[in-house]
Amino acid sequence: MDFQLDNKVAMVTGASSGIGLACAELLATSGAKVAMIARNPERLRQAVEVVREKGTATEYRLDVADVAAINPIVSEIREELGEIDILVCSAGVNVTKPAHEFTEDDWDNILSINTKGLFFCNQTVAVQSMIPRKGGVIVNIASQMGLVGGQNRTVYCASKGGVIQLTRAEAIDWAPYNIRVNAVAPTFVQTAMTENMLKDPENKAWIMENILFDRVLTAEEVAAAVCFLASDEAAMITGTALPIDGGWTAK
Repeated sequence: MDFQLDNKVAMVTGASSGIGLACAELLATSGAKVAMIARNPERLRQAVEVVREKGTATEYRLDVADVAAINPIVSEIREELGEIDILVCSAGVNVTKPAHEFTEDDWDNILSINTKGLFFCNQTVAVQSMIPRKGGVIVNIASQMGLVGGQNRTVYCASKGGVIQLTRAEAIDWAPYNIRVNAVAPTFVQTAMTENMLKDPENKAWIMENILFDRVLTAEEVAAAVCFLASDEAAMITGTALPIDGGWTAK
């Protein structure tokens, strides 16, 4: 895939593994200077070394749930790499259990990262770097579970539904500043986070019953959609949540 992103500055949260790492790799391969954000310093360091084999990458440690820490990190990225052209928000967590077993701590943990932290990353980058220059692209990693319900995923579904709705609303508010805001909504992706779930026969059967193709996604397939939305080829696409779900939500 050949996306022309030469000399663009791209900030990627959740960049130490899974979808975030795949996005960072493809952005770097496409010519972007990538600011890789994650909260685990050792995993982040290892991920940056992987991406540096493809292009330019710099590490920045941040827990997006710590809203007060977002502003200084964005300022640091702008000072060191330049104004931020592309923001990819991939940091996310999940807890799986029946709806009646979720606790307030579960709710706060999931929403603080998946929705609250994502929103304030969007807002901070927009205010600091994109609104003043009247230009930029934001791609949020949502989920098909923001479009449909899923068993044992009540709070996760709520968090990703929130991501989709705030993406649509931001696209409206920031269109006058030539900022495009979109989301991707992947089905289950083969990552370390889903490994144990995909090994469970009951869960695997449920997933395969709903995906029209007989496999789950790869992180690289999600990254390809993200880079397309970040590129000039998607110049008239904003306010959308693109399902990458093998037909799950078509039924």
